Amino acid sequence: MPTLFNHTDAELDSFAPRILNWFDDYGRHDLPWQQHKTDTPNPYIVWLSEVMLQQTQVTTIIPYFKRFMTSFPTVQDLAHAEWDTVAEHWAGLGYYARARNLHKGAKQLVEIIEKTGNFPQTVEGWEAISGVGQSTAGAIVAMGLHGYGVICDGNVKRVITRWAGNEGDITKSATTKELWALAERLTPIKDSGHFAQAMMDMGATLCTRRNPNCEQCPISDDCIAHAQGCEVDYPVKAKKKPKPSKFSNALVITNDCNEILWLQRPDSGIWGGLWVLPLQFERKTLGKDVVSTSEQDSAYETENTVAEQIVDKWLANNDLEATSISDDLFDSSPIKHTLTHFHWYLQPQKLGVNDEQSQKLTELLKKAEINLMWLGATEAEATLGLPKAMLKVLEVVA
Repeated sequence: MPTLFNHTDAELDSFAPRILNWFDDYGRHDLPWQQHKTDTPNPYIVWLSEVMLQQTQVTTIIPYFKRFMTSFPTVQDLAHAEWDTVAEHWAGLGYYARARNLHKGAKQLVEIIEKTGNFPQTVEGWEAISGVGQSTAGAIVAMGLHGYGVICDGNVKRVITRWAGNEGDITKSATTKELWALAERLTPIKDSGHFAQAMMDMGATLCTRRNPNCEQCPISDDCIAHAQGCEVDYPVKAKKKPKPSKFSNALVITNDCNEILWLQRPDSGIWGGLWVLPLQFERKTLGKDVVSTSEQDSAYETENTVAEQIVDKWLANNDLEATSISDDLFDSSPIKHTLTHFHWYLQPQKLGVNDEQSQKLTELLKKAEINLMWLGATEAEATLGLPKAMLKVLEVVA
């Protein structure tokens, strides 16, 4: 097995210059958050982009980033914004805990700025901000402050794992420690922000997961994975366990004005603080095995929010039952939405209630301090923070 530093000192020392020369000639220099050509870098912009880029591709986040910067041009603007406004701006990006941490982090940063007159200036200072890990903190210091910072995100790990021929499982802490040590060895003390930009571009445009462009790569001459002809075998990662599947009904409950009932999710958990249709948990499976069903009290209470339990019991007490959105068997299959830890199959169902019924249900939910709204599909999509799964349901409703 190749060791971590299975290269000569000359190869290690020339790594950064080769990457930087390639980036200057062929890299992307027009991304709206890039700071490597700026004399007075803005850490707010880098922080915002780094949080958005977690688990998300550049092309996806650009319109979101521009919209955030238009509505929240400063960290103070973001900190003082209402959560519903922030959620609405984030809706569709997924991994919604990032948005929660972003809003919380903005408030923390404003407190620090009010006390010190500036953003945190060290990696350790940024790691204290909600949702900011070691690599994100390094990126902010390197690119947003033009200080010394090291990054070792997914793109960087892929590049250096292939180059070093590291066969360790990247899900293991020992391998992570080795890769961070190599990243620190390769990162130049001066202009580490420029290097960070270059490494991100390498992983995003050349050293991609599939079909890497080794012919154009500036470090292919001494890349161990390339020499072995097995680039896509790196990085080594333990085979993922199969994801469970959860099945729920998505209830489109409408009143006499054709307004739909929307419930705000609890702050913690999946889709925290966002607005969703009432969901009815049916069952959870792993492969062909049924793990739990709504008939089990523990599963019913765990899988349904308090608001959803209230709606479900109110429907049962009033002998009301939602029906399939479509009478066509081929159009009534559930909507599949994949999250980090499971696949969620949502079966859209509709139910109309009269004014008296909608008022009683509203009173019941408000008594339990549940945030709710009755809004038409178009208005809800325009004004509420809706998860992408809800947008999929609305497409079926329309």
